[in-house]
Amino acid sequence: MAENHTTATDKTVPYSTGDSKITETTIAEMRELAARYPVGRSALLPMLHLVQSVEGRVTPEGIEACADVLGLTGAEVSAVATFYTMYKRRPVGDYHVGVCTNTLCAVMGGDLIFERLKQHLEVGNDETTEDGKITLEHLECNAACDYAPVMMVNWEFFDDMTPESATQLVDDLREGTEVKSPRGATICTWREAERVLAGYPDGRADEGPTGGKASLAGLRLARERNWSAPNGSGGTSGAAAESTVSPEAAAGPRPSDQPGKESQAVHTDDSRKEG
Repeated sequence: MAENHTTATDKTVPYSTGDSKITETTIAEMRELAARYPVGRSALLPMLHLVQSVEGRVTPEGIEACADVLGLTGAEVSAVATFYTMYKRRPVGDYHVGVCTNTLCAVMGGDLIFERLKQHLEVGNDETTEDGKITLEHLECNAACDYAPVMMVNWEFFDDMTPESATQLVDDLREGTEVKSPRGATICTWREAERVLAGYPDGRADEGPTGGKASLAGLRLARERNWSAPNGSGGTSGAAAESTVSPEAAAGPRPSDQPGKESQAVHTDDSRKEG
């Protein structure tokens, strides 16, 4: 087995530092997590988050501790820890900053944001700044396309970002300025967030708003126009399904419902009906 991991910039990271912070208290919490499930091995995912909350990454010692508590092999635990991208094998800084570079966010500016942050922070993908404050990573879809381009800090959303606002955000984090997510809680450290993901709430689940206007636009329109879903009980024929949708709904959204698209008219193709 290799002794070291090497980052894209050839910065060597020891595979094991030999100074594990996993204590008997951590082991007791692992056992408590396992007891929450009918089958103990179902607790492996939260247990790995717990390891990260105390170690700053998934360490060899953390893998062995999970394996011992759950009666698994180290290889079985490693297979899970290396499959999911939320589990890190390199040390993570105080704040994990993720930039969505999937299709929609990318074309809306996500690629530009990511490149700007790499230059500003002087790090590459999945690397940490020299001061240990920021780990930067490009992420796949955050399922928040209506707010593109989107970033996340310790898994909290930041919407409608620009290269300028992204740069200001990481500067505030490095300076210790209090930062709040537009749709979530005040940003805590990455290790504190990992403990929450492990299943130990910090009592702030209801802090901040949840769904924003963009996410709720469809629901608002449905209520305004009395739209309802087709009744699918017993199988609904195509004709019956059409009868449950108003002509206005079938015509699609009005340009006024789509900010920035007021000049685009909604057309129907009557020639298809004749066919």
